[in-house]
Amino acid sequence: MKRTLITLYAFLSAMAPAIAAEEADYTQGIIWVNEDWYGHQNSTVNYLMPDDPDGNFWKYRIIQTENPGMELGCTNQYGALWNGRLYLIAKQEKDPGATISGGRITVADAKTMKILHQQALIDPSGKQCDGRGFLGVDEHKGYISTSNGVWIFDLDTYTVTGQVEGSANPNAGGDGDKPNTDPTGSLYHGQSGMMVSAAGNVFVAHQQYGLLVVDPKKDKVTDVISMDFVQEGAGIGSVVKSKDGYLWLSIAKNLQGTGAVLNYIVRMDPETLEHEVIDIPEGMYPPSNSWYAWTPDAFVASSVQNCLYWKGGPNRWFTGTKIYKFNCDTREQTLFVDLEEEGANWKLYGCALGVHPVTDDVYMALYHEFGTPTYITRRYSAKGEKIRDYEMIMNYWFPSLPLFAHGNSNTAVEEIDTESGISETGDVYTLAGTLVKTAVPYGDWTSLPGGILIWKSPTQSRKILIK
Repeated sequence: MKRTLITLYAFLSAMAPAIAAEEADYTQGIIWVNEDWYGHQNSTVNYLMPDDPDGNFWKYRIIQTENPGMELGCTNQYGALWNGRLYLIAKQEKDPGATISGGRITVADAKTMKILHQQALIDPSGKQCDGRGFLGVDEHKGYISTSNGVWIFDLDTYTVTGQVEGSANPNAGGDGDKPNTDPTGSLYHGQSGMMVSAAGNVFVAHQQYGLLVVDPKKDKVTDVISMDFVQEGAGIGSVVKSKDGYLWLSIAKNLQGTGAVLNYIVRMDPETLEHEVIDIPEGMYPPSNSWYAWTPDAFVASSVQNCLYWKGGPNRWFTGTKIYKFNCDTREQTLFVDLEEEGANWKLYGCALGVHPVTDDVYMALYHEFGTPTYITRRYSAKGEKIRDYEMIMNYWFPSLPLFAHGNSNTAVEEIDTESGISETGDVYTLAGTLVKTAVPYGDWTSLPGGILIWKSPTQSRKILIK
């Protein structure tokens, strides 16, 4: 009997890691990508469960946890969820203070966080080319923006197959006219940054050229829109797409990456490329930009309301106390949150701002000072009402951005619905965005808990009241 118990214990012990791996599902909460502490360790990913009933809100360093002996690269600024995978893009493959080499490109399973692929270099020739962002083009292809152009990434084979024609950094060789006389300096001059898909094209913020229009069928730049129409010598900061499908551009004062801004934003029709220059009201600030040490920028759009959020202030990138909300329909800019008014010395770190695509709650990572490893994540309602703080363990996280696994940017949550006749299945969520049940036919609420829930299909979202 004793031998049987020992054998059973050994069997269960051997099975424990496999059982734990099967239970892991990181698509139920919010994924936070962190730069982490440069010079000391590689970048990290944390996982926030915002409505955990037991108050176990955080799981830290989930990439390292799920992949023993493996880590991300250095200064991983960007992550994107696309077709069940998490694409993480870093500036370098290894932090100077780390003992493990990660990669500029890391691909993980979005549910389990198991690493599927990792590679050190982006440019197949071996030249230095630091990562910036990622955009899924279709189920087989993605684009990676870098310090030197936009690269084509085969999502089936995990290989870089070439560079988007016309996107290269003109200061770093490639298809530009200038020789690569300063390969280090060129990393922050003429780089490519944020990318969005709209009207069948891909739009890329390019530090030197302005807005690039890319035909994803040809992998070629078909149009270049200089920001000179705003002011001669102006540059682009970032580009986002609002709920109604229009593009919105933030404007840099120059092309040198100083962080200086102009008091405008631009609305652009992705079909016609017609644009409207909108003045920022006196006493308010436009979106900050950070070409000099690239991050995705705290400039984001809601999927529920036709509005934008951004960080702005008098000290460019480093003033993180004022968050603005902009109504894309009325062109009205309002002060959404002023952290200074709270008197607790909290500031928004860098670009760490995001809007939940189902609940429309706004999440932001806050810190006190660069020299103190104290961070919290704060959650606000769409009306600017503080919902709660999520305290974190002490560490120099330097958060980059939150990723929300659920939601579709082309759908909106409407008022509580009492109609029937919808012949679709959808997933059901709590108001906090936690998945309750998948593949629920509309109107079949028998197995759902009581209360207000959100039913979401690929084409629409509805609030439902279960009594």
